Amino acid sequence: MKLDELAPAQEKQTRTRVGRGMGSGLGKTSGRGHKGQKARSGGGVRRGFEGGQTPLYRRLPKRGFTNIHALNYTEVTLTMLNQATTAEVTAESLIADGIISKANDGIVIIATGNLEKKLAVKAKRFTKAAKEKIEALGGKTEVI
Repeated sequence: MKLDELAPAQEKQTRTRVGRGMGSGLGKTSGRGHKGQKARSGGGVRRGFEGGQTPLYRRLPKRGFTNIHALNYTEVTLTMLNQATTAEVTAESLIADGIISKANDGIVIIATGNLEKKLAVKAKRFTKAAKEKIEALGGKTEVI
């Protein structure tokens, strides 16, 4: 930053003051209307409230479940492996190269695209086709 690039801070918009006379446009009831739950202080209804009617989230049936033991793998394609800078590819080297952002529970190599160079790949899982394509180029696959 240079002195000639300095600019004033953006002005903050002033808060609308309500209940300050009829001439302001927001006097008397201050934009709340007359009486009712929403006109009272602290009034209003919670999220999902439908006026006493059974709310939608309780009317709908419960479906399915979440498997707490499920593993979340990061998928890596063969096209992505072409961008690798090292001959030995691991989850850590892919993160260092900026190809993936995080490894989650491990990486799985899938056979999308074509591999153009010989690589030694270490991953949690390989698809059958991906393993064949890597080994066809003289590369190695290692399940860790």
